[in-house]
Amino acid sequence: MRIALLGGSFNPPHIGHIILAEEILGTFDYDRVLFIPANIPPHKEPQGDPGTDMRLAMLHATLEGWSEFAIEPCELKRPGISYTIDTLREISRKYSFDGKPGLVIGDDLAPDFLKVWKDPELILEYADIIVAHREHAEELILPYEHRYIDNLLIPVSSTLVRERIANHGAWRSLVSPGVQKIIETYGLYQNI
Repeated sequence: MRIALLGGSFNPPHIGHIILAEEILGTFDYDRVLFIPANIPPHKEPQGDPGTDMRLAMLHATLEGWSEFAIEPCELKRPGISYTIDTLREISRKYSFDGKPGLVIGDDLAPDFLKVWKDPELILEYADIIVAHREHAEELILPYEHRYIDNLLIPVSSTLVRERIANHGAWRSLVSPGVQKIIETYGLYQNI
């Protein structure tokens, strides 16, 4: 089995996450995409975080019905900052898979990969880097081995969803029905 890893805060998970995961499966012939929710992301400050249990519940609701997708909660179980290298080591011990896993990173984080990520050289030994379009329609020139996925550039983010909820804008079509129900039931992101 070949696997790809898609990490993030998923605060909340939205349609862009699902579309990207589906494109990864088709483009690179992976069998499964593991969604890895971060406990404390190292590259961004959590905003309006409803807590790890609630983010995990929303991710479960998002992935309902997708047999090719699974959740790996190892970062939520580890205390402290969620470093990718620690996750890769844990996944390598826990799973049996063919070749290296694909590690998906956004082109917003890719230029600083070698400078700000913890142990980037080790990450490159453990995983094949897949760079997804988030901010740039064109491919960036990067000084490390990677593959680009020519994914659909969808202008939706968790930040946008949270802001639309807080400002009473249209947001329901940006998340799965299960996530919509959780957000409405618990009144999430009303005051961010």
